[in-house]
Amino acid sequence: MKAFMDKDFLLNTETAKHLYAEYAAGKPLVDYHCHISPQEIYENRKFDNIVQVWLGGENPDGTYFGDHYKWRVMRSNGVSEDYVTGNKPAFERFMKFVEALEMAIGNPMYHWSNLELRYFFGYDKPLTVETAEDCWNFVNDKLQNDPSFTVRGLMEKANVEMVGTTDDPIDSLEWHKKIAEDPSIKVKVCPSFRPDKAINISKPGFAEYIGKLAESVGKKELKTVAEVKAALTERIEFFAKMGCRASDHGLDYIPFRMISEEAQDAAFAKAMRGEAVTVEEAEGYQTAILMQLGKDYHRLNIAMQLHYSCWRNANARMYAKMGPDTGFDMIAQNTCGTSIAEFLSALDATGECPKTILYSLNPADNDQLGTLLGCFQSDEIPGKIQLGSAWWFQDTKSGMESQMKTLANLGLLGNFIGMLTDSRSFLSYTRHDYFRRIMCNLIGDWVENGEYPNHEASLKKIVEGISYKNAERYFGL
Repeated sequence: MKAFMDKDFLLNTETAKHLYAEYAAGKPLVDYHCHISPQEIYENRKFDNIVQVWLGGENPDGTYFGDHYKWRVMRSNGVSEDYVTGNKPAFERFMKFVEALEMAIGNPMYHWSNLELRYFFGYDKPLTVETAEDCWNFVNDKLQNDPSFTVRGLMEKANVEMVGTTDDPIDSLEWHKKIAEDPSIKVKVCPSFRPDKAINISKPGFAEYIGKLAESVGKKELKTVAEVKAALTERIEFFAKMGCRASDHGLDYIPFRMISEEAQDAAFAKAMRGEAVTVEEAEGYQTAILMQLGKDYHRLNIAMQLHYSCWRNANARMYAKMGPDTGFDMIAQNTCGTSIAEFLSALDATGECPKTILYSLNPADNDQLGTLLGCFQSDEIPGKIQLGSAWWFQDTKSGMESQMKTLANLGLLGNFIGMLTDSRSFLSYTRHDYFRRIMCNLIGDWVENGEYPNHEASLKKIVEGISYKNAERYFGL
């Protein structure tokens, strides 16, 4: 029997162990998509206890912060919300999480949590109800008394080279500016352009948001779709000057419906008056905006990330109580590969298709996306169109293996840009190590099974590339 989470964790062959040790372990991290706070990086936040890092809670404005993956584990164990996101004593909340974690066999959260304790704090006992108090004291002693256990210290321990935060077009990026001007901050903190609110014409708050977008470019109002496009272009150019390497779109599905400018403006005017727009009108408006943004991304060498097929806020009661992004989302079925292809084809027709990373939350879409990639590759950069890493509910051992096998079957795994955290926690960088071990084990199996030659130079190029160098090249670092 193997020891729990030893140095060869998840590495089942000698080749896998060799590839991991020589070409993956310890490589710098390019965490090109996450949701961490640039303000906390600049202010170098220090945490009082592990619950602040792991579970978070309610902000003064009534919104919530923390790791919703962990919240779901607790709720699945019948834990009251008072302990999940509420104001119960920190140690009691910690114990409720530990009790739930013991039940999470086979869940990546079990591995992630134990990896975080080992990697950052050196706590190498399995986290159980029996070890919980010892772990609590051990970890909190370091958080409270060791000056290296700050936000920046944690990032340095993880060897983070770059993070791509997620930022609204109207954001002033003041914290990014301060970070860039502070020579003591070594990590690149790059804003990512997330214009969903300007695209989601059918969703509540659209008209109010367009008013804020107008203010951000010094206008009283935006009257036409052309003016919205111009405002977004101005903002993305500002983001580019501030070091933006990627955009991010979180849409229900990716539409493609070309309508006239007159029809676009009519739909926009209806939405600004608070009237409902039809599906056709909404898709026509969204397509117009996405086309403009795609061209801007290509011109500015910004990668376009498209996330789709999430059914958000499935529990109406909890959404009304807690708001979005609090752990009540699920996989949707919005297969739209042909629309994505039409969208990229329209951009390609004028030579303006940007680097693009595609993520569907529904694993049933992976093969379709895997075949789409090869339709729009070019000599601009290897792997210009990417099948994004196993996202959210796919971010499991089997999900990562499946995503990489799809890419290997239908594209070029060797050009994959690898892992990201997509996280709100500064301890989540161990997910990169988890991914690298799974990736090395998969490749090691192929080599030992005679499916790929044991050729050191080729394997070095592939493993180092997926671990780090491909992302470094892709995002121009």
